[in-house]
Amino acid sequence: MSVFVIAEAGVNHNGSLQLAKKLIDAASEAGADAVKFQTFRADKLVSKNAQKAQYQKETTEAGESQYEMIKKLELDESAHHELLSYCNGKNILFLSTPFDHDSIELLKDLGMTIFKIPSGEITNLPYLRHIGRLQKEIILSTGMANLAEIKDALTVLVSSGTPKENITILHATTEYPCPIDEVNLRAMETIKKTFGVRVGYSDHTKGIYVPIAAVAMGACVIEKHFTLDCSMEGPDHKASLEPDELIAMVNAIRTIEKALGDGVKKPTPSERKNMAVARKSIVAACTIAKGEIFTEDNITVKRPGNGINPMRFDEIMGTIALKEYQEDELI
Repeated sequence: MSVFVIAEAGVNHNGSLQLAKKLIDAASEAGADAVKFQTFRADKLVSKNAQKAQYQKETTEAGESQYEMIKKLELDESAHHELLSYCNGKNILFLSTPFDHDSIELLKDLGMTIFKIPSGEITNLPYLRHIGRLQKEIILSTGMANLAEIKDALTVLVSSGTPKENITILHATTEYPCPIDEVNLRAMETIKKTFGVRVGYSDHTKGIYVPIAAVAMGACVIEKHFTLDCSMEGPDHKASLEPDELIAMVNAIRTIEKALGDGVKKPTPSERKNMAVARKSIVAACTIAKGEIFTEDNITVKRPGNGINPMRFDEIMGTIALKEYQEDELI
């Protein structure tokens, strides 16, 4: 199964529909499978007095509240319809993460077949139940969560009507950018082993190395923030890839998934032609007369490998030569 690559535009459109379309262009040109935005109503998402996260304080306007910051990044219903239509024209899947019940309904009405649950909602029982009842494909991010919380969220989704086979769980670390020593990619394998689900990785590190490593470790979904320009003002630009980096990441992922293969250990078509050259056969170590007994003194093992397999060496030892052999002649 091909790795499903989600180019996370998030709120990097800065509230501009024109910029959102340019992000879709970049994701499509990079070869991503989907481009993902965020669907929310600021009034439903955050209290008026909620503080920004530290990384948001460092990358956005000083003095404004989290509510004021988020309010400027809303996409209304008409924008969703326009972006969905634009994605269809670019042959890339439109996705968006809902952050409240109205947003879940909006995406359902838009015909979304995949619902992405962000890390911050993994302990939101009413929200999880609402999405679970839709019986769609679900991608669940698990930043900040422990195994018990993942289990609880999975239980809610399944008991609400979504088959476990429809759920992919993404390992993630909710920090922007994420320190390399806090990535803990092996936790992805722990999640897969513990819950018996498909797994993937939502990456917030700088660069492209970690998501590529995640694919090599078995991730079937990769999500990565991107922007048109990391120097733009906004909460997520600084921890995002620029378009050329997104292209490089997708190309590397496609290369790695080809290299992973089917897991069956056998000679490949391209190496079969090298077997006779690289392997060895049983040959005469010197001139051997007809009727002479084969011993360690008169037979040895040399290339090429188109004669008797050296694994039969003991079987040949002590038998009688049926003809005369010259040095290096295949037995």
